[in-house]
Amino acid sequence: MALKAEAQRMAAEFEFSRESLNNAVRKFAEEMTEGLEKQGTHMSQIPTYVTAVPNGTETSKVAVPRALMETQVPSDLFGYLAKQIEHFLETYHADRLLAHRRSVGSVPHFDLGFTFSFPVDQTQIDALRLPVRVTALVNDTVGTLMARSYTSPGNESTLLGAIFGTGTNGAYVEQLDKVKKMKMIDEREGGSRYDRSTGLMIVNTEWGSFDNALNVLPDTPYDQSLDNESNNKGIQMFEKRVSGMFLGEILRRAILALYNHPDPEISFLKDVNSGDNDMRTATSIDEDSALFKQWGIDTSFLSIVEEDQSDHLRITKQMLEKELGISGASTENAIVVKMLVHAIGRRAARLAAVAMGAVVLETRSLEKDGFADIGVDGSLVEYYPGFEDYVREAFREMDGIGAEGEKKIRIGLAKDGSGLGAALIALVAHESERRGSI
Repeated sequence: MALKAEAQRMAAEFEFSRESLNNAVRKFAEEMTEGLEKQGTHMSQIPTYVTAVPNGTETSKVAVPRALMETQVPSDLFGYLAKQIEHFLETYHADRLLAHRRSVGSVPHFDLGFTFSFPVDQTQIDALRLPVRVTALVNDTVGTLMARSYTSPGNESTLLGAIFGTGTNGAYVEQLDKVKKMKMIDEREGGSRYDRSTGLMIVNTEWGSFDNALNVLPDTPYDQSLDNESNNKGIQMFEKRVSGMFLGEILRRAILALYNHPDPEISFLKDVNSGDNDMRTATSIDEDSALFKQWGIDTSFLSIVEEDQSDHLRITKQMLEKELGISGASTENAIVVKMLVHAIGRRAARLAAVAMGAVVLETRSLEKDGFADIGVDGSLVEYYPGFEDYVREAFREMDGIGAEGEKKIRIGLAKDGSGLGAALIALVAHESERRGSI
């Protein structure tokens, strides 16, 4: 009983109450506004210069082979990409390509949208003399937003694109006049070129740094030790509680704290237990167990345990042995692990709801449009059992959304949407230029 009581106490540390939820939403809204007004804020609120979203009538698709991501030589990767573009033009636009290479008349360029989630030092783009220009170099959240808007039901626009995977971030459609720092940016840049006619601006929130000061975010001993031993201590505090990169490590630290508990009455994963058939079995842990190694537990471990409904949590025990080298774990031990997993995963989903809910409330989408459409991508929203259910539970507890408002929020998976989104952004930019808006 002592072990179960202590595990329940630890799980309760991850509770994120209704009051805390609403405090966090209000704080998130404050940081959104601050980021729109000035530079150097926790939430950067970066203007993307994308000022319109597709309406679903366009026809454009780009597929990037997975093998292209494995090369160690940048020139090989980009050379291959250029070659594929050349093959495409030779197949579908041979006359235009030939005219360009012969410099016959004025040959209009094709616009290219490209998603690349790594630092880029772009020095040239036309080594093969192709009539192509990179019109859009896109962040993956913006791409997700665009891709979801393209595929959303009817011809209704999407409000928000959000990533909940290894990392987390969001981009949303904001009224241009609310992005007050654009005036300062325009003056610094000598007048930025972008389409002002829509009255909109897609903003990349960089919400992973929300509440770095920990005014409203939950902060357990396991969060604290993770941050202290991270290579970016004190920043990305929201991301460290939400994204898949960190959930496994939070769990590892919680399990290890229970394993090393100073109270001899609380014996966990290191004693002789009564097995499922009343047989006495000794629990043992390999000396090189991933339990003792930083980042030793992957978030996929949590997904499998969260979903486990097998007799005596047989699957959880198998995962403990396979992934952590823990053999002979009792059903009581497995229950404790599942209890901690559930608490950590549910907290992450409720925090994810804070970000999405604050955007819905700040943009007043439910009032103005009668709905809010959100495109999501990432391993947590796609694979973590019950993640969206926990998000919606939190929406129903939010002041200003509630049970009725939650029903008006659509959440749709924009699987690998960033590539399609980049193409769509290039198309939107091309149309804006054609109309003379930029």
